[in-house]
Amino acid sequence: MPTSPPPCVAEHLSSHDVEPALRFDAWRERAHQWVEMLPPPPGVELDAELLTLRNSACIFGTMRSSAYEMRAASRRLAHAPDMVVVTLIQSGELVRDAAPGELQRVGPGTMGLYDPWRIGNYRWSQGSREVFLALPRGEVRAALGREPGNAPIPLEHCTLAPALASQLNHLALLARQPQKLDDVEYASLLEGTRSLALLMLRNYGRQGSRAGLSDLEDDLNAGRHAAALRFMEREAHRHDLDAAAIARGAGCSRTRLYAAFASRGETVMGMLREIRLQRAKALIERSPRLHVGSLSWRCGFADQSAFSKLFRLRFGLLPSDWHHRTWTSPVPASSARLRSPDRR
Repeated sequence: MPTSPPPCVAEHLSSHDVEPALRFDAWRERAHQWVEMLPPPPGVELDAELLTLRNSACIFGTMRSSAYEMRAASRRLAHAPDMVVVTLIQSGELVRDAAPGELQRVGPGTMGLYDPWRIGNYRWSQGSREVFLALPRGEVRAALGREPGNAPIPLEHCTLAPALASQLNHLALLARQPQKLDDVEYASLLEGTRSLALLMLRNYGRQGSRAGLSDLEDDLNAGRHAAALRFMEREAHRHDLDAAAIARGAGCSRTRLYAAFASRGETVMGMLREIRLQRAKALIERSPRLHVGSLSWRCGFADQSAFSKLFRLRFGLLPSDWHHRTWTSPVPASSARLRSPDRR
């Protein structure tokens, strides 16, 4: 006897559900919980819509939007489910960081794999529309046979990719017509889409390996890098946190940890310092009161003077000056925060 698919929940979000003055902040928190969304240019109104279907194993979504930019941010992922996203661009253009100093432009019909823990910038053009399916990292890793990462999935190079693209497009169309199907049918379609996506990733992993498209060491480094970032984000407040502790937390040796960060032009302690400074800046911008000593200790800096110097070196102002600028500026604090200098 066939088993019933896990129930799914549908949700419809629109930027126009909120008054204009609050629209950006509301959309940023409701629709972009895994990334840092940057405010639109002055005079440009945010116009976006997001439809999602989710069950206990995956999240499907289709979104259209005016032009906007977002940035992967590990601090926003601290309490998010550990998932990897299959994306399909339906219209518009996406410009993303492919490598340091290198931008990659992708257009309609492009499918890709996106790891939210890979730091990078993403700019969507006006009238963009995408479909995505978020899957648990463990399932994606098992299907691919390696650690997932950011990668295009050429429809012509993966036998099952066109089938998944068609399925994603069709489910997006049906999601915009809720009267067409009942709850059981939507749940079955979502579970079928998840199964097809994992089968496609298995096929892609096998074909890519045969074609020499994957580099095992790069994949291992990607996994260690992602694991270390998650551990550092969770434990950044610890004053005793060093490379040895981070390596243990990431499940690798210090040598391999160093190699994983060096492959991206980063250092382990440099990234830990960045996470701590970003956390300090965010706390300054959320609190009308500032006690620099307490703040530095809370963010993992034992020496208040050293913290202030590092903060000024990174953001151009002392913590007290940054606090004064944030809380006395006529620009809303949220906009000032997101226009401030940031790493990625």
